[in-house]
Amino acid sequence: MDLSGKKVCVTGGNGVLGRAVAKEALSLGATVALLDIAFDSDNVLDSSRVDQYVIDLSVLDACTHVFDQIAPFDSLCNIAGGFAMGPTVYEVSQQDWDLMFTLNVSTAHNAIRAAIPHLVLQGRGSVVNVGALGALSGQPHMGAYTASKSVIMRLTEALSGELKGNGINVNAVLPGVIDTPRNRTDMPDVDPSLWVAPEDLASVICFLASDAAKAVQGALLPVAGLS
Repeated sequence: MDLSGKKVCVTGGNGVLGRAVAKEALSLGATVALLDIAFDSDNVLDSSRVDQYVIDLSVLDACTHVFDQIAPFDSLCNIAGGFAMGPTVYEVSQQDWDLMFTLNVSTAHNAIRAAIPHLVLQGRGSVVNVGALGALSGQPHMGAYTASKSVIMRLTEALSGELKGNGINVNAVLPGVIDTPRNRTDMPDVDPSLWVAPEDLASVICFLASDAAKAVQGALLPVAGLS
């Protein structure tokens, strides 16, 4: 697997998974464009092959402007998103429902709308989205989250069908629980060794972003760890 000479765009670049994807892409020879609403000053990747772009991905015009700056590029990794437990489906507030769809759907859709015209013009490229293993079916008290992630999964399949004739492959990973500091805090009684290490998930994402995966089209790839 090799990303030498390629530019990889990573939304949610300030998060645990976004940073892991960036580090893996760098190790494989890529240059990386990180996009997020803010970046921690003490969490900067020390590399001349990394550029950071502060952007609200929920705003389409902002996405269009930034991707016009970044182009040309080879891969879009849509890592930005969020998770929240909630009440029952019939009790969830409109605000909380909209938040899950903004974080998980609007950010990815806006990035796709802004990035894909550049990839079509080039006649090559890849898109990797992040669904959720738990969203293969509805889960109690996770209705808004699983509904939003299921949209990403159907969007991935639709976009793949639309773009595979343009030399662009579109796929998604479906992670189980990711081993992050927040998940360790929220679930202190669960053995985190059963979860998916961000570095392992990043390897799968970078594989899908590489030429090694050019024959993989519209896949929803489970990455469950040992859970």
